[in-house]
Amino acid sequence: MKKKLIIIPLLTIITTALIFTGCGNNNTASKANGSKPTITVGSKDFTENLILGELYAEALEHAGYTVNRKFNLSDAIVHTSLVNGAIDLYPEYTGTGLLSILKEPPMYDSQKVYEEVSKKYEEKFHITWLNPSEANDSQGLVITKKASEKYNIHTISDLQKNASKLRFASQGEFDKRADGLPALIKAYGPFNFADEKIYNTGILYDVLDSGKADVAVAYTTDGNLVKSDYVLLKDDKHVWPPYNVAPIIRDSVLNKNPDIKNILNKVTAKLDNKTLIKLNAEVDIDKQNYKTVAKEFYDKEFSKQ
Repeated sequence: MKKKLIIIPLLTIITTALIFTGCGNNNTASKANGSKPTITVGSKDFTENLILGELYAEALEHAGYTVNRKFNLSDAIVHTSLVNGAIDLYPEYTGTGLLSILKEPPMYDSQKVYEEVSKKYEEKFHITWLNPSEANDSQGLVITKKASEKYNIHTISDLQKNASKLRFASQGEFDKRADGLPALIKAYGPFNFADEKIYNTGILYDVLDSGKADVAVAYTTDGNLVKSDYVLLKDDKHVWPPYNVAPIIRDSVLNKNPDIKNILNKVTAKLDNKTLIKLNAEVDIDKQNYKTVAKEFYDKEFSKQ
């Protein structure tokens, strides 16, 4: 769950200070010729967030802004970088804001989660959440299509009833975290898998492809889900909170440049799970550069506007 959890290391303050220094004094300052200011867009250090950050940067540049990109920031420093002014905005997930930043109990209604993080971020950090996307990059479990059809498994309830027939591939952390397997067991009952092994997160789909496992830990917008070989299981008892993506921006920047709200909301409105799965697949499977993928998507969706 590396892309949802924030753990602050001892070097966070130093690293954030370096990022802040690198931004210089041009952040949100208007140019002498009166054109729009420079906006510093950040992103986290995984494929989907890089694509999203680049999409927001493309949109701002098309609207006449100069964009300073500060991408590939770790979860440990990206929020602090925004609060401290090292960056002006970045793509965040509602579930991350609720659980990792605000340290609040899980909530399961997407709108209520969004309302809660919007309110508390404004109060605590003077940060605005723009519109959330339909896309929900949450925790999930994926099963091979072969096993799904053989045992008629489409939900996590189905999986629990048939666990003794199946081999489970985890990445270790999922088995121990309170919001991982323990949360599933609490809601669905015990999962007595025929076999359980731990693998590196990056090879879980390879493990499924090679026939070494039938079920694996996943995220709901994984690029590999573009393939018909897998079935993402429905969390029918709603164990996991929503992780809808949205741009979050410092109030001081948005107040000076209110048109950014409409610019970025138009981009977010185009994002759903199917779209993010496709974009992630173009980078992770087809090995295209995330900048190319983001630009092509932006041009296709907004070239006529």
